[in-house]
Amino acid sequence: MSKKDEKERTAAAKPETRRYVGKRESIWYILYDVSNSFDINRSQEVFVSDFAKIEKRYSAIVTFVVGIWDIINDMILSSVIEKTRTRWGKFKPYLVLYAGPGIILSVAFWTMPLLFSALELNAFMRFVFYFILLIFKNFAESLRAIARDGMLATITPDITDRSRLINIANLMSGFIEKTPEQLFSFMRSLALKGIIRTPMQSLYVGFGTVTVVIGGLIALGFALVAKERVIQSVHKPKLLYSIRMILRCRPVLLITLSDLLGSLSSVSIDSDTYYQNVLCEPLITQIKGIPGAFMTPLSYAYAPALQRRFSTRALWIFSAHFDNFLMIGVYFIGRGHNRFKNKWFMIAVLTAEETLWMSIQALRANIPRELRNEVMDYFEWQHGFRAEAMITTVSQLAAKLCNSVNKSFSNLLLDKAGYDVNAAPGGQPPKVERMIFLLYSLLPNALNLLGMIPKFFYNISPEQKERMFADLLARRAAVAEQAVHSMEA
Repeated sequence: MSKKDEKERTAAAKPETRRYVGKRESIWYILYDVSNSFDINRSQEVFVSDFAKIEKRYSAIVTFVVGIWDIINDMILSSVIEKTRTRWGKFKPYLVLYAGPGIILSVAFWTMPLLFSALELNAFMRFVFYFILLIFKNFAESLRAIARDGMLATITPDITDRSRLINIANLMSGFIEKTPEQLFSFMRSLALKGIIRTPMQSLYVGFGTVTVVIGGLIALGFALVAKERVIQSVHKPKLLYSIRMILRCRPVLLITLSDLLGSLSSVSIDSDTYYQNVLCEPLITQIKGIPGAFMTPLSYAYAPALQRRFSTRALWIFSAHFDNFLMIGVYFIGRGHNRFKNKWFMIAVLTAEETLWMSIQALRANIPRELRNEVMDYFEWQHGFRAEAMITTVSQLAAKLCNSVNKSFSNLLLDKAGYDVNAAPGGQPPKVERMIFLLYSLLPNALNLLGMIPKFFYNISPEQKERMFADLLARRAAVAEQAVHSMEA
């Protein structure tokens, strides 16, 4: 069959698009997207070390052990979720179940300094409390993450409807989700300059607690309203069989390899550590983002055209690694003559970097979700059953192990350099400041480029995706009709 005939056959088989998700559910979808980043998690590392007073060497131990635990509970939870069949669906019960415990554990995390002070815990007992809390918190978050990814992949069987939801949610949530972080940075900047007298610790505790409660309640609202619409097979696949089939699925294997190589970038520190401890200006996140704020809505205007014009593979490579090259450039610009400590110079450099990066914000937000859903559909097309939970777990397994090791290594590097948890902002030794800048800019971005290699071999073409979608709709319709006949009989 010629390519022309193949295209004509695919076009003829392509079903008409249908909007399954109504206005009310779409609004909750957008709000849920907001809740996933309605937090101040960017500041967690500074909070744990400088306010909860957890030494870096202790953080390294916790990060490594909890990383191993994360892999174990992911395998257990994904196996349980895959076998779940209820009248609510496969994933919805777990999102509802997570809400209460998730909020309680997150509140406990952000109130650690108050609890430590009230209980008069020494350094070792703080470490024990932090370790136990993260074990339970990680279990709850793994449950949420697996159920969330599965729920969002099954909320509509129509790929056009799904793309619409992803695009509008990313666009609309971009105007709201960063509000806590922006306000928090503004208040911290005022506190550092002595303009307000609110203790810095109170800002962390207050903002952290309020945001997790609001985000948790929004997530619960979405879980109660949303519906699963992709038909699951009655057959409940066994764990080892599912893993074997997943590893034979080339797109999943390539994503797994890309995530594994890209996870080397976790030898890093968050931007907040650099802004607060070296440049002494928490507001840099907001300042540098001002020009980019105008680029973000524009990027959503041309993103659909780019997604129609270029393959998922090409857009995946570009959107995932464009910023790595930009940040490597930031390192080489800032390293000479200690320019990385010059606040106004670095604001100018980082503003230029952020503006270029935000010009592809829509692709950065849309492509990973599109890719994840596309791979789950491909697996169903290839093997006849869906395995959303196991695909999520298996594809992230090696990367999570690597992340736990690398993050521990980052904390050990800072500890070895002499990081002082009792130092005021700007009070770290020069050796520590240089290490912070290296871990912020060069090292993680150079290592992340290795994750680009497997992306070149991603094999789901636009034509194959259309054919896959048509076959899946026909197959699901047949399964639904068979189920109706069985009930009538």
